[in-house]
Amino acid sequence: MKRRSCGALRASDDGARAELCGWVHRRRDHGGLIFIDLRDRDGITQIVFDPQHTAFGDAEHLRNEDVLRVRGRVRKRPEGTENAKLATGAVEVAVDELEILNRSQVPPFQVNLDENPEESLRLEYRYLDLRRPRMQRNLTIRHRIIKAMRDFFDEHEFIEIETPMLIKGTPEGARDYLVPSRLYPGTFYALPQSPQLLKQICMIAGFGRYMQIARCMRDEDLRSDRQPEFTQLDVEMSFSSQEEVLEVMESCMHFVWKRVLGVELAPFPRMGFAYAMERYGTDKPDLRFGLELARVGDLFASTEFAVFASALSGGGEVVAVRYPGGAALSRREFDALVDEAKHLGAKGMVWVALGSDGAKSSAQRFVGEEHAKSIAQRLGAERGDALLLFADERDAAFAVAGKMRSEVGRRCGLRRNDAFAFCWVTDFPYLEIDEETGKPTPAHHPFTAPAEGEWDLIERDPLRMRAQHYDMVLNGYELGSGSIRIHKPELQRRIFEMLGMSREQVEEQFGFFVRALDYGAPPHGGMALGIDRIAMIACGEENLHEVIAFPKTQTARDLMMDAPSPASEKQLRELHLSVPKKKER
Repeated sequence: MKRRSCGALRASDDGARAELCGWVHRRRDHGGLIFIDLRDRDGITQIVFDPQHTAFGDAEHLRNEDVLRVRGRVRKRPEGTENAKLATGAVEVAVDELEILNRSQVPPFQVNLDENPEESLRLEYRYLDLRRPRMQRNLTIRHRIIKAMRDFFDEHEFIEIETPMLIKGTPEGARDYLVPSRLYPGTFYALPQSPQLLKQICMIAGFGRYMQIARCMRDEDLRSDRQPEFTQLDVEMSFSSQEEVLEVMESCMHFVWKRVLGVELAPFPRMGFAYAMERYGTDKPDLRFGLELARVGDLFASTEFAVFASALSGGGEVVAVRYPGGAALSRREFDALVDEAKHLGAKGMVWVALGSDGAKSSAQRFVGEEHAKSIAQRLGAERGDALLLFADERDAAFAVAGKMRSEVGRRCGLRRNDAFAFCWVTDFPYLEIDEETGKPTPAHHPFTAPAEGEWDLIERDPLRMRAQHYDMVLNGYELGSGSIRIHKPELQRRIFEMLGMSREQVEEQFGFFVRALDYGAPPHGGMALGIDRIAMIACGEENLHEVIAFPKTQTARDLMMDAPSPASEKQLRELHLSVPKKKER
């Protein structure tokens, strides 16, 4: 007798004997019969215990999550009792042999319900949470995404090369996780934030086309779309242009979405960084809906409204967002929207309701009917809509307007989880100002090549320099970044000098890499995409926890294993480390 999965039996199996193994998903008693929904990864099969069989006595004591092996006859369900929601819903198994492989304690939450328990409870009992069909579906989709990626790159003659997990620490924009060396006291390995330099060295080594499903670690503050350890698709290509890298990576996404989700993607639109910031207020635009931003400061050039006048006289801007149907909001709802805008970083917000009897505004004296008509024309707004206005320093005004655009999209039901709006963002500035130090720092990383023809700006005006850097964006999330790299050692040294690094600093941090460039490095470029985020969006989820088997909490803890945890005195002595004792209060 062949063991079958709990999702395999069909009406064509009527009359056959079958063996099933799985967990008790649900138990029901009906008219002297006991019905069990038996569950495994592949699905659910209804099994039936009849009082005439000896197995019935043991079945009376079964409870949810007990582990069973059963044998019996497959039969069609009585007419009218079929379950169209299950692939196995046309049949059941009449059990005549039951083996209880293991008993389960009463679970701390119901595994067989769709609703989510409290998150800390889910993470503490992750082995139970992962039994839930939703989680099994998500991790299966994640597996298929990674499998499709490997298949795509194999077909395009890339080879997967594993890079080490214990490396030299290099500045990548976040803190390293450090691993003390037992054999070399006082020295440390770093866990890789990415295999950036190693994959470039693979190009110098002549491999030409590299890919890797890479595990990476960054010791940084967490968000719903970020974890301290994550998985990314890393790709690097020799003798490639930016256009060639974009073509390969876009083709990969088309392949993955078609194979895994059965979705045909449209060509990815492209936009420059400056265009994205002005139309969407972010370099990660959500293109599932329109509602593009509009500058309207020129309409208030002679305004007496102090809020607008102050912003404009200081070189700032007034930026407007359309709220479809927003004119129907009550005064209290508009007040709540203003509070939300302040929560998003706005100093304030002026609203205009385009009602059927004319325009009404929170600043009626300064923003009247004529202003409303002109703003509505720029935004493509109609009667029944609302206009939301933000005045501030230019970048700040666009940024907060972009956040409110996203919030309006959510409120209007425009951010659908079953829609996939990819795009490319290119032409990034090479440098940005670090908020903590006030000094210029690479917007991507210092191995990125400046835009063609802009090397001379290093001495004249480095803040105007653009990078051969590109981002892939999906539904308002940055999936990943890439760039064409610097492949000549003298040019790499110029970038380090521009960043204020001394020769000693360059040698200490990057000496091995610059020396490698001296030995005939080819032109090359590549990209990395976050697999966790890709899986999250593909599964229609909004939190990475739903697509990672064993995630950390927002405070970087593993509740199931209780990690991080203290090391023993013996371990600390072997690593030549000491930990300060906590002071007693």
